[in-house]
Amino acid sequence: MSEPLSYSKNYDKLSYNEIQILEKAKKSISDFVENSALLSDVEYATRNVHAKTYAVLKGELIINKDLDENFRKIFGDEKYTVTARLSHANPKINNQKNVFPAYGFAFKIKNEQDKTIANYPLVNFPLLPVNSPIRLLKILIAMNHYQIKGWTRILPLLKQIGCNIHAILRFSFFKHCWNLLLKRKDFILSSDFYSVGAYRFDDKMIKIKISPVSVPKKFEQEISVKESLENFFASNEYVAEVLVQFCYDLKNQPIDKLHREWKNSPYLKLGVIKFNKNSILNPKSCENELLSFNPFESAEILQPVGKIQQLRNEAYKTSLQARKKINKLLKYQ
Repeated sequence: MSEPLSYSKNYDKLSYNEIQILEKAKKSISDFVENSALLSDVEYATRNVHAKTYAVLKGELIINKDLDENFRKIFGDEKYTVTARLSHANPKINNQKNVFPAYGFAFKIKNEQDKTIANYPLVNFPLLPVNSPIRLLKILIAMNHYQIKGWTRILPLLKQIGCNIHAILRFSFFKHCWNLLLKRKDFILSSDFYSVGAYRFDDKMIKIKISPVSVPKKFEQEISVKESLENFFASNEYVAEVLVQFCYDLKNQPIDKLHREWKNSPYLKLGVIKFNKNSILNPKSCENELLSFNPFESAEILQPVGKIQQLRNEAYKTSLQARKKINKLLKYQ
């Protein structure tokens, strides 16, 4: 196999039109966060995505001893501290037990000096039905307006979905949607979790996923996700392999065409994540509520790559600034 492609800043450059629409998207994010407490019936401003926290976990990343020196340049220690947040993708917080299984698994890697090495926000669905930054921004704007104003803004949202129908109707997207529906009652930790976009790995580019080891799919299905996690960690540990794919050519491993999976790039094992029994932290504590999993707070050589990832950076910052402004008298942000 050929050498992986090298990272270039050109992958991250936004066009003039993309920047103009981004400003409109940032305004819609601020508007949503300002209304989020009312929309979720809580007393604080929430995140504009993945607002609901199921659990915060403390564990470790154990590095694969058989890694070559290219990996060892980045992850040279045997172990790293890991903090993870399990969440639901819904921008609104509710107490429904039966929800669409769109879950998030964000984890933070720290070294012995308690310095953040990397943040990886992963999801259990590896694709987005978009292939350009502008289309993603327009969907985001329409979705935020719909969440705030309700059915009076349904037509603009449907219009944007219609503009991306070609991506939604791709076999790979439909296949993953169908698989997710079939697994809707499966235990959250039995899922694989994926980075939707690409990341730097020194001067190369990767995608990352975690795959659980020997986690039961059917675990206490009649109770809430939060309760099932608490019961699981009362008597079980969780282990998942951390796997990476390298980008070798843009045809098979595109950077910004997030409606396509990477092909012809084998998964390589970086290590395993392990959470022992009783590793759940209090998700409502001030310290844990303040946790940030912004991947742009990672070391520079491990930060996100691509135009759509740059949009996520602006979305993270806008959401955080709005939450800080609203929650300044509370212990949340």
